[in-house]
Amino acid sequence: MQHAQHRIVVLGAGYTGAVAAGRIAKRLRREDVAITLVNPEPDFVERVRLHQLAAGQDLKPRPFAEMFAGTGVELRLAEVTAVDVERKTVSLTGTGTGAGTGVDAAGQPAELAYDTLVYALGSGWNDGGVPGTAVHAHEVSSRPGALRLRDRLAALGAGRSVVVVGGGLTGVEAATEIAEARPDLDVSLAAHGVLGDWLSEKGRAHLRKVADGLGITVHEHAAVTEVTAETVTTADGRAVPADVTVWTTGFAVHPIAGATTLEVTERGQIVVDRTMRSVSHPDVYAVGDAAMAIGPNDKPLRMSCASGVPMAWQAADAIAARLAGTKVPEVSIRYFQQCISLGRKEGLVQFVTADDQAVDRALTGRTAAFYKEVICKGAAWGVANPTVGLPTRRRRVTRQTAPAGTGVRAEATA
Repeated sequence: MQHAQHRIVVLGAGYTGAVAAGRIAKRLRREDVAITLVNPEPDFVERVRLHQLAAGQDLKPRPFAEMFAGTGVELRLAEVTAVDVERKTVSLTGTGTGAGTGVDAAGQPAELAYDTLVYALGSGWNDGGVPGTAVHAHEVSSRPGALRLRDRLAALGAGRSVVVVGGGLTGVEAATEIAEARPDLDVSLAAHGVLGDWLSEKGRAHLRKVADGLGITVHEHAAVTEVTAETVTTADGRAVPADVTVWTTGFAVHPIAGATTLEVTERGQIVVDRTMRSVSHPDVYAVGDAAMAIGPNDKPLRMSCASGVPMAWQAADAIAARLAGTKVPEVSIRYFQQCISLGRKEGLVQFVTADDQAVDRALTGRTAAFYKEVICKGAAWGVANPTVGLPTRRRRVTRQTAPAGTGVRAEATA
């Protein structure tokens, strides 16, 4: 007698969701599980390169149809509108009708049932509630946002002003990329504190040198309190000319989890254990920016690709192990470096402790730019080759007693 397939639904196909779906598919037999990946776009978006897209560069297309060919992962093109963790269903909406979309044959929003849910909806732009930001500022946290900024920059004439608000990784990469691509523009960066204050002394000095070389004006201790169509205003009363404002002060998690009965933080992140399993609902896993996971020295993992990919590895391996009835692997997630692109010719690789604190060692210049490019290419390659990563430390299984009602078999590589 055939047993019913265990239904695994993955929400979001960014780095974490796509890696999790592909890795689960590699771990479990296709006849035992049905894996559905829900995403509004048919192509993988390299979020770590969106500042390049905004600056006018073209990125290599990466269709999911090619990436997941032959894996058994079914792509559902849809927007997630709600999750009911009590009924174990996901509500979807989108364009088109029928199978593979977000609406049913009658044109109504579709509902997708699951046995195991992987929540990877990630994060998006956060305007911080600063007056005028939502109306006048641009963002580079999404492909549509990066494309809108790209069009706006292309329309700017020489000598016009661009202000990037936010001195973190995203702001630094956006400002340097734009300044290098458009040396005819007046580019400035407004940082809440000192430029590169999270870096080592060597890292800060190199960042300052590159910014000066690109002609970027840096406004330090410049908390922005208002954005208009022509200026940004700082807390100390400075009015900085801004024909274009790029807002990069942080990310906000997708609000759907916060509307459920899942245990979430004040920011709306799902609280998970060290296997990325929800502490309140054991059939739900959360990875990437959507999850509150604890790393070395009991510090929360930061929102980043560097955190999200190993979180996805851990969740996928834990799901496969539990369904196969084998020992659940737990491997500590730690940091090694922060890789920062400073345009196409310059870079900075800041080496860090396991809990993400800068150490004295850093790479700079073209070597660092090459290093960062390798990391970016490796991250995209890892989405299509998701079994490279954390060791599972479990034996090869051909048939194993699984939790009641699952009847799942697993292929596991020690």
